[in-house]
Amino acid sequence: MGKSRISTMDKADFMFDYPSNDYENYTNYNQTSEDSIHHVEDVCSEDILCIFLLVMNVVIIVLGLVGNGVVIWIAGFKMKKTVNTTWYLSLAISDFIFCATLPLNTFYQATFDWIFGQVMCKFTSFVMFLNMFSSIFLLVIISVDRCIAVMFPVWAQNQRTIKKASVIVILAWVFSVSLSVPSLIFRDIQHHLDKTRCHNNYKSHDTHSSILICRSIFGFLMPFLIIIVCYSIIMFKLRSNQMAKSSKPFKIMTALIGTFFLCWLPYHTFMLAELTKGFPNEILAFGLTIGTSIASANSFLNPILYVFMGNDFRRKFKNSILSKIENAIGEEGRTTSRYLSRSSSMDARASTHI
Repeated sequence: MGKSRISTMDKADFMFDYPSNDYENYTNYNQTSEDSIHHVEDVCSEDILCIFLLVMNVVIIVLGLVGNGVVIWIAGFKMKKTVNTTWYLSLAISDFIFCATLPLNTFYQATFDWIFGQVMCKFTSFVMFLNMFSSIFLLVIISVDRCIAVMFPVWAQNQRTIKKASVIVILAWVFSVSLSVPSLIFRDIQHHLDKTRCHNNYKSHDTHSSILICRSIFGFLMPFLIIIVCYSIIMFKLRSNQMAKSSKPFKIMTALIGTFFLCWLPYHTFMLAELTKGFPNEILAFGLTIGTSIASANSFLNPILYVFMGNDFRRKFKNSILSKIENAIGEEGRTTSRYLSRSSSMDARASTHI
């Protein structure tokens, strides 16, 4: 195995999942020369792309912790607890936890030496996939909630309660945890010379392929199919009722879903490309390196969307950041309530005429 290939493969190893031939090259890695190891050690200081990704990770960490921390403070302590704040609070907590563990992976990316032990090696990977699954499941829940509110406004007004929302969020987290367990099982560390490597130690190609397909289906493809169906129903209903203006509050959710899709699409694309075995290892490693960094960026973008997607955009810079986020989060709840009240009134008039 040449030096360039080792360097390229290790760049992809710093955070998420790796090319499926990683376990096949595991023995070869043990047999590499000391010169190759030292070449890997110094590569980030000589690689512009690696330095750029390091800077990008630092930005994600700072903005993610601050932004999601503010959202947690507002939605959890400053605002009246509602169904909508329950959704967004859980989403912010998921992103905050991921950003809190990202410094460890960033250090590994810079040094190619995992010094945090086996437990943290497993835990950081587990948190990444927990963030992926919980985020997309929460977006699905919010989309279904909006769809029900539009299709059955009277029923939704009577049945949408904070207690039920909390139960649904807990179930989403339990499902997310169960799908993230493979990271706790197969993530491992390996020592060689003065380096420690945090990697996926799959026992067979079938095991890796099964996990990869499961993550892509439940963490990306199926959720977006549900979201697309929900949004198609919502837009059809709003247009048929000639209430197009009521779709305005849905732009925050549309932005959140669109951002998640764009951020995670490259990662899932290159992960599924492994199954075809038609791409060189260098291309897969490069694609996963870029894809994982773009996926990480999703964790700090949500608070920014809360700020800049509110109705009072022209007056945003005259208000405090806390007020902006609070208005953005609360806007959908207020508008949904108005829509439910308006629909209930229309149903009441219709019943009177009948």
